[in-house]
Amino acid sequence: MENGYIFVTNGNKPSLEAYISREDVKLSNFSVPPIEAALDLGFDCYMSLNRQNAEEIKCDYPIHFYEGCVYRNIFNFKEIRKARKNLDEIVKKTNCKCIHCNTPIGGLIGRQIGKKNHVDKVIYTAHGFHFYKGGSLFKNVVFKFIERRLARSTDAIITMNNEDYEAAKKFKLKSGGKVYKVHGVGITLKDFENISIDRKEKRKELGLKEDDIALISAGDLIKRKNYLTAICAIKACNNLHIHYLICGIGPELESLKALAKKLGIENQIHFLGFRQDIKEIMLSCDIFLFTTLQEGLPRSLMEAMASGLPCIASNIRGNIDLIEDGINGILCNPKDSNSFANSIKFLINNGDLLRKMKLSNLEKIKEYDVSVVKEEMKKIYKEVLTKHNSKEVRS
Repeated sequence: MENGYIFVTNGNKPSLEAYISREDVKLSNFSVPPIEAALDLGFDCYMSLNRQNAEEIKCDYPIHFYEGCVYRNIFNFKEIRKARKNLDEIVKKTNCKCIHCNTPIGGLIGRQIGKKNHVDKVIYTAHGFHFYKGGSLFKNVVFKFIERRLARSTDAIITMNNEDYEAAKKFKLKSGGKVYKVHGVGITLKDFENISIDRKEKRKELGLKEDDIALISAGDLIKRKNYLTAICAIKACNNLHIHYLICGIGPELESLKALAKKLGIENQIHFLGFRQDIKEIMLSCDIFLFTTLQEGLPRSLMEAMASGLPCIASNIRGNIDLIEDGINGILCNPKDSNSFANSIKFLINNGDLLRKMKLSNLEKIKEYDVSVVKEEMKKIYKEVLTKHNSKEVRS
């Protein structure tokens, strides 16, 4: 029997249409680096997929799927039980030697089932611990306790920012366990280098005039992203030439529209919804605005950097790994709209600094290219997965 490897992650519960879809899967940067590393080591790879009859779905990599039922809601106990059952079955079926689990729910289920079945190696990637500087005391205590307990059944914890890395190093892992840090899930810089747009025409399409200053944000319209502070900052700028483009959908849409109208700036705030042309829009804008309250290592911020946008971002975990204040962006208190407003006005009036920040971001983001992450993940896998049982794992 093959040496099984299982990659476990969670996601939003799919619509019925998405759940029954037979469309082939193309792996994203989220899963490509570890999957490639496992395949290189000769593992027979399985991956959780929230689809009906997932084993029938084809992929652009030589891997198998199983129905994961791993969703983001920690209180959906019925689905969690089903996810545990499905993972338990696939572990037994595949002679599983390694589980690589991701994100809070996937990390919980993966490590519980790994421990139950005495899986040789359990790897956990923390895309952002749910305890963090600035978080509520109660939640920080609870989530840190949970992570500390789960670490005892973990052979390797992979982190993506310095705050999480330092926190994880204080955990007690399984004997011989180790904590690592990688450059996120990686961003494909070639996707940005190969884009050719007519900036003037794109801005015209977006309803922008030649002398308008365009700021952009991208992400779900949820409270954690803190768009309220961003909209208040636009109001505080008191400049009709400033336009703020928000790409994303979510439950906060109507309340944010109401806020913009209440502040009298509804003509300056543009809710663009879900967009397939985010990269093109970013290349047409002047500044990236990011007022989020909590992140691991934000992909949207990395995409803005790859677009050469100066970034005004909240001074929080993850953001501070990417942005050096005054060099490639400006960091602000996430709840201080006046600080963001002052930073916007400062950059608008400093063209030379804007150009320097653009060049700094284009250079800095090279460290986060997916090719870098692939090499980091391969190095980690070789260290973790070959030292314990090299005879069983095909080289």
